[in-house]
Amino acid sequence: MAIQIVMDRTGDSRHLFNPDDARDLAKAERRFYELTNAGFTAGVRTAPGQVTHIQSFEPNAGETIFFPRLTGG
Repeated sequence: MAIQIVMDRTGDSRHLFNPDDARDLAKAERRFYELTNAGFTAGVRTAPGQVTHIQSFEPNAGETIFFPRLTGG
């Protein structure tokens, strides 16, 4: 199973999907582009404590993390 973790000001939400299931994979890809188009930054965990920024959906990533756009005031 793979996971997409979406961070926000209330914590995070986690979305598990099976990369071998075409329907799950399509839903995960749709979520990826919806979030990145809304301004979230996506990253893939490459090692403990390390995340690499990505700009397109990676179906074989075990864990993708989405960070919201920072806003100041």
